[in-house]
Amino acid sequence: MDPQGPVLIEGPVEIALDDETISRSDRFVVAVCTCRRSRTYPWCDTSHRPRERTAPPPEDRNP
Repeated sequence: MDPQGPVLIEGPVEIALDDETISRSDRFVVAVCTCRRSRTYPWCDTSHRPRERTAPPPEDRNP
């Protein structure tokens, strides 16, 4: 388990947010964000995962 990862909850789920709005999901399992980096907060969008570079590795410059 990733300590920065989401909490999985059996749905449907209603979450009361700090601004007093209610966020709802009808999915049978819901990933709730715990790191607060998600663009879809309170739902997890995997922003907690480390990102890897997609650039190719540097070429060997020693002939």
